[in-house]
Amino acid sequence: MGLTTLGVIGGTGWLGGALLRPALARGFIAPTDLILSSRSGRTAGFEAWPHIRFTTDNRSLAAQSDIVILSVRPEDIDALELDLSGKLVMSVMARLPAAALRNRFKSGRIIRAMPNACAEQGLSFTPWHATDETTAADAEFADGFFACSGKTAKLSTESELDYFTALTGSGPAFIAAFADVMVRNAIAHGVAPDIADTAVRQLFLGAGTWMADAPETPADTVRIFTDYGGTTAAGLTAMFSADIAGPIGKGLAAAEKAVKG
Repeated sequence: MGLTTLGVIGGTGWLGGALLRPALARGFIAPTDLILSSRSGRTAGFEAWPHIRFTTDNRSLAAQSDIVILSVRPEDIDALELDLSGKLVMSVMARLPAAALRNRFKSGRIIRAMPNACAEQGLSFTPWHATDETTAADAEFADGFFACSGKTAKLSTESELDYFTALTGSGPAFIAAFADVMVRNAIAHGVAPDIADTAVRQLFLGAGTWMADAPETPADTVRIFTDYGGTTAAGLTAMFSADIAGPIGKGLAAAEKAVKG
Protein backbone atom coordinates (compact mmCIF):
# COMPACT_ATOMS: atom_id res chain seq x y z
CA MET A 1 0.00 0.00 0.00
CA GLY A 2 3.02 2.26 -0.28
CA LEU A 3 3.56 2.59 3.45
CA THR A 4 5.81 5.53 4.28
CA THR A 5 5.36 5.86 8.02
CA LEU A 6 3.43 3.94 10.66
CA GLY A 7 2.66 6.06 13.71
CA VAL A 8 1.62 4.43 16.97
CA ILE A 9 0.10 6.56 19.71
CA GLY A 10 0.83 4.79 22.97
CA GLY A 11 3.38 2.65 21.16
CA THR A 12 5.66 2.27 24.17
CA GLY A 13 2.85 0.97 26.40
CA TRP A 14 2.59 -2.72 27.19
CA LEU A 15 0.14 -3.60 24.39
CA GLY A 16 1.72 -1.36 21.78
CA GLY A 17 5.12 -2.85 22.52
CA ALA A 18 3.77 -6.40 22.54
CA LEU A 19 2.39 -5.88 19.02
CA LEU A 20 5.28 -3.91 17.58
CA ARG A 21 8.26 -5.96 18.71
CA PRO A 22 7.13 -9.15 16.88
CA ALA A 23 6.35 -7.10 13.75
CA LEU A 24 9.81 -5.52 13.89
CA ALA A 25 11.55 -8.82 14.61
CA ARG A 26 9.85 -10.45 11.62
CA GLY A 27 10.71 -7.57 9.33
CA PHE A 28 7.07 -6.73 8.65
CA ILE A 29 7.81 -3.14 9.68
CA ALA A 30 11.13 -1.40 9.09
CA PRO A 31 12.40 0.66 12.05
CA THR A 32 12.88 3.64 9.76
CA ASP A 33 9.16 3.52 8.89
CA LEU A 34 8.04 3.70 12.51
CA ILE A 35 7.35 6.61 14.84
CA LEU A 36 6.07 6.09 18.38
CA SER A 37 4.54 8.58 20.75
CA SER A 38 4.07 8.46 24.50
CA ARG A 39 3.74 10.95 27.30
CA SER A 40 7.33 10.39 28.34
CA GLY A 41 8.84 9.82 24.90
CA ARG A 42 10.66 6.87 26.43
CA THR A 43 12.39 4.21 24.35
CA ALA A 44 12.44 1.28 26.80
CA GLY A 45 11.84 -2.03 25.06
CA PHE A 46 12.99 -0.86 21.64
CA GLU A 47 16.74 -0.65 22.16
CA ALA A 48 17.30 -3.27 19.44
CA TRP A 49 15.94 -0.84 16.83
CA PRO A 50 17.79 2.46 17.22
CA HIS A 51 16.34 3.96 14.03
CA ILE A 52 12.79 4.14 15.40
CA ARG A 53 11.65 7.72 15.95
CA PHE A 54 10.09 8.73 19.28
CA THR A 55 8.02 11.78 20.13
CA THR A 56 5.72 13.24 22.76
CA ASP A 57 3.87 15.26 20.10
CA ASN A 58 0.89 13.36 18.69
CA ARG A 59 0.15 16.05 16.11
CA SER A 60 3.66 15.71 14.73
CA LEU A 61 3.23 11.93 14.59
CA ALA A 62 -0.08 12.27 12.75
CA ALA A 63 1.36 14.69 10.21
CA GLN A 64 4.18 12.26 9.34
CA SER A 65 2.14 9.04 9.25
CA ASP A 66 0.11 7.25 6.61
CA ILE A 67 -1.26 4.77 9.14
CA VAL A 68 -1.99 5.59 12.77
CA ILE A 69 -2.50 2.93 15.42
CA LEU A 70 -4.32 4.01 18.58
CA SER A 71 -3.05 2.05 21.58
CA VAL A 72 -4.16 4.09 24.58
CA ARG A 73 -6.66 3.52 27.36
CA PRO A 74 -10.22 4.36 26.24
CA GLU A 75 -10.57 6.92 29.01
CA ASP A 76 -7.58 8.81 27.58
CA ILE A 77 -9.10 9.28 24.14
CA ASP A 78 -10.50 12.73 24.94
CA ALA A 79 -6.95 14.05 25.15
CA LEU A 80 -6.38 13.22 21.48
CA GLU A 81 -7.51 16.09 19.26
CA LEU A 82 -6.21 15.00 15.86
CA ASP A 83 -7.30 15.28 12.25
CA LEU A 84 -6.52 11.90 10.69
CA SER A 85 -8.58 12.39 7.53
CA GLY A 86 -7.28 10.36 4.62
CA LYS A 87 -5.30 8.03 6.87
CA LEU A 88 -5.88 4.43 7.90
CA VAL A 89 -6.74 4.43 11.61
CA MET A 90 -6.26 1.16 13.49
CA SER A 91 -7.59 0.94 17.04
CA VAL A 92 -6.78 -1.71 19.65
CA MET A 93 -8.98 -0.01 22.24
CA ALA A 94 -12.04 -1.63 23.75
CA ARG A 95 -15.44 0.06 24.00
CA LEU A 96 -14.91 2.76 21.33
CA PRO A 97 -16.86 1.88 18.15
CA ALA A 98 -15.79 2.85 14.67
CA ALA A 99 -18.48 5.54 14.48
CA ALA A 100 -17.02 7.33 17.51
CA LEU A 101 -13.51 7.07 16.08
CA ARG A 102 -14.72 8.40 12.72
CA ASN A 103 -16.37 11.41 14.34
CA ARG A 104 -13.36 12.23 16.46
CA PHE A 105 -10.57 11.69 13.95
CA LYS A 106 -12.33 12.54 10.65
CA SER A 107 -11.37 9.31 8.90
CA GLY A 108 -13.68 6.65 7.53
CA ARG A 109 -10.86 4.13 7.08
CA ILE A 110 -11.15 2.45 10.47
CA ILE A 111 -9.97 -0.99 11.52
CA ARG A 112 -10.72 -2.11 15.07
CA ALA A 113 -8.92 -5.09 16.55
CA MET A 114 -8.78 -6.87 19.89
CA PRO A 115 -5.41 -8.54 20.53
CA ASN A 116 -4.46 -9.87 23.94
CA ALA A 117 -1.54 -10.06 26.34
CA CYS A 118 -0.07 -13.12 24.58
CA ALA A 119 0.86 -11.00 21.54
CA GLU A 120 4.53 -10.64 22.40
CA GLN A 121 4.90 -14.43 22.50
CA GLY A 122 3.24 -14.67 19.09
CA LEU A 123 0.27 -16.43 20.69
CA SER A 124 -2.49 -13.82 20.57
CA PHE A 125 -5.79 -14.40 18.84
CA THR A 126 -6.68 -11.08 17.21
CA PRO A 127 -10.13 -10.62 15.68
CA TRP A 128 -10.56 -7.45 13.65
CA HIS A 129 -13.21 -5.56 11.73
CA ALA A 130 -12.85 -3.01 8.94
CA THR A 131 -15.27 -0.30 7.87
CA ASP A 132 -16.56 -0.24 4.31
CA GLU A 133 -14.27 2.68 3.46
CA THR A 134 -11.10 0.65 4.01
CA THR A 135 -9.31 -0.73 0.99
CA ALA A 136 -8.10 -4.25 0.25
CA ALA A 137 -4.57 -2.98 0.88
CA ASP A 138 -5.64 -1.62 4.28
CA ALA A 139 -7.06 -5.01 5.24
CA GLU A 140 -3.97 -6.82 3.98
CA PHE A 141 -1.71 -4.60 6.07
CA ALA A 142 -3.81 -5.00 9.21
CA ASP A 143 -4.05 -8.77 8.93
CA GLY A 144 -0.32 -9.07 8.24
CA PHE A 145 0.54 -6.81 11.16
CA PHE A 146 -1.59 -8.71 13.66
CA ALA A 147 -0.49 -12.08 12.24
CA CYS A 148 3.03 -11.26 13.48
CA SER A 149 1.60 -11.70 16.98
CA GLY A 150 -0.45 -14.87 16.49
CA LYS A 151 -3.62 -15.92 14.72
CA THR A 152 -6.14 -13.51 13.24
CA ALA A 153 -9.74 -13.51 12.05
CA LYS A 154 -11.63 -10.89 10.06
CA LEU A 155 -15.10 -10.38 11.53
CA SER A 156 -18.15 -9.64 9.41
CA THR A 157 -19.75 -7.35 12.01
CA GLU A 158 -18.21 -4.88 14.44
CA SER A 159 -20.55 -5.97 17.25
CA GLU A 160 -18.72 -9.30 17.43
CA LEU A 161 -15.69 -7.47 18.83
CA ASP A 162 -17.57 -6.84 22.08
CA TYR A 163 -17.92 -10.55 22.70
CA PHE A 164 -14.35 -11.34 21.63
CA THR A 165 -13.11 -8.67 24.02
CA ALA A 166 -14.52 -10.89 26.76
CA LEU A 167 -13.67 -14.26 25.22
CA THR A 168 -10.09 -13.80 24.04
CA GLY A 169 -9.23 -10.22 24.92
CA SER A 170 -8.77 -11.34 28.52
CA GLY A 171 -5.61 -13.13 27.39
CA PRO A 172 -4.29 -15.45 30.09
CA ALA A 173 -6.33 -13.89 32.92
CA PHE A 174 -9.35 -16.23 32.90
CA ILE A 175 -7.13 -19.27 32.35
CA ALA A 176 -4.81 -18.06 35.11
CA ALA A 177 -7.78 -17.90 37.49
CA PHE A 178 -8.51 -21.59 36.85
CA ALA A 179 -4.82 -22.42 37.24
CA ASP A 180 -4.67 -20.54 40.54
CA VAL A 181 -7.52 -22.66 41.91
CA MET A 182 -5.54 -25.79 41.04
CA VAL A 183 -2.34 -24.43 42.61
CA ARG A 184 -4.16 -23.52 45.82
CA ASN A 185 -5.82 -26.93 45.94
CA ALA A 186 -2.46 -28.67 45.52
CA ILE A 187 -0.93 -26.61 48.34
CA ALA A 188 -3.91 -27.42 50.56
CA HIS A 189 -3.15 -31.09 49.92
CA GLY A 190 0.43 -30.71 51.13
CA VAL A 191 2.26 -30.05 47.86
CA ALA A 192 5.15 -27.59 48.21
CA PRO A 193 4.12 -24.21 46.72
CA ASP A 194 6.98 -24.10 44.20
CA ILE A 195 6.25 -27.62 42.99
CA ALA A 196 2.52 -26.90 42.78
CA ASP A 197 3.21 -23.77 40.74
CA THR A 198 5.58 -25.56 38.35
CA ALA A 199 3.25 -28.53 37.95
CA VAL A 200 0.21 -26.43 37.05
CA ARG A 201 2.17 -24.16 34.69
CA GLN A 202 3.46 -27.22 32.84
CA LEU A 203 0.00 -28.75 32.78
CA PHE A 204 -1.48 -25.68 31.12
CA LEU A 205 1.42 -25.40 28.69
CA GLY A 206 0.99 -29.02 27.68
CA ALA A 207 -2.80 -28.82 27.51
CA GLY A 208 -2.68 -25.63 25.46
CA THR A 209 -0.20 -27.17 23.03
CA TRP A 210 -2.36 -30.29 22.83
CA MET A 211 -5.49 -28.33 21.95
CA ALA A 212 -3.63 -26.13 19.47
CA ASP A 213 -2.18 -29.09 17.57
CA ALA A 214 -4.79 -31.84 17.95
CA PRO A 215 -7.45 -32.34 15.27
CA GLU A 216 -10.02 -32.98 18.02
CA THR A 217 -12.14 -30.11 19.32
CA PRO A 218 -12.08 -29.37 23.07
CA ALA A 219 -15.47 -31.10 23.31
CA ASP A 220 -14.02 -34.17 21.56
CA THR A 221 -11.15 -34.30 24.05
CA VAL A 222 -13.52 -34.12 27.02
CA ARG A 223 -15.65 -36.89 25.55
CA ILE A 224 -12.63 -39.11 24.87
CA PHE A 225 -11.43 -38.85 28.47
CA THR A 226 -14.94 -39.23 29.87
CA ASP A 227 -15.64 -42.33 27.78
CA TYR A 228 -12.33 -43.85 28.84
CA GLY A 229 -13.39 -43.73 32.47
CA GLY A 230 -11.01 -43.69 35.40
CA THR A 231 -9.80 -40.79 37.54
CA THR A 232 -10.07 -38.08 34.87
CA ALA A 233 -13.64 -39.07 34.07
CA ALA A 234 -14.52 -38.97 37.77
CA GLY A 235 -13.13 -35.46 38.09
CA LEU A 236 -14.88 -34.21 34.95
CA THR A 237 -18.19 -35.70 36.06
CA ALA A 238 -17.92 -33.94 39.43
CA MET A 239 -17.11 -30.62 37.75
CA PHE A 240 -20.05 -30.89 35.36
CA SER A 241 -22.36 -31.89 38.22
CA ALA A 242 -21.30 -28.70 40.00
CA ASP A 243 -22.18 -26.72 36.84
CA ILE A 244 -18.68 -25.57 35.92
CA ALA A 245 -20.14 -24.00 32.78
CA GLY A 246 -22.37 -21.66 34.78
CA PRO A 247 -19.67 -19.52 36.46
CA ILE A 248 -17.62 -19.40 33.25
CA GLY A 249 -20.64 -18.18 31.30
CA LYS A 250 -21.38 -15.57 33.96
CA GLY A 251 -17.79 -14.34 33.81
CA LEU A 252 -17.90 -13.93 30.04
CA ALA A 253 -21.27 -12.19 30.23
CA ALA A 254 -20.01 -9.76 32.88
CA ALA A 255 -16.92 -8.95 30.81
CA GLU A 256 -19.02 -8.36 27.68
CA LYS A 257 -21.41 -6.14 29.65
CA ALA A 258 -18.45 -4.09 30.88
CA VAL A 259 -17.32 -3.60 27.28
CA LYS A 260 -20.73 -2.26 26.31
CA GLY A 261 -20.81 0.00 29.36
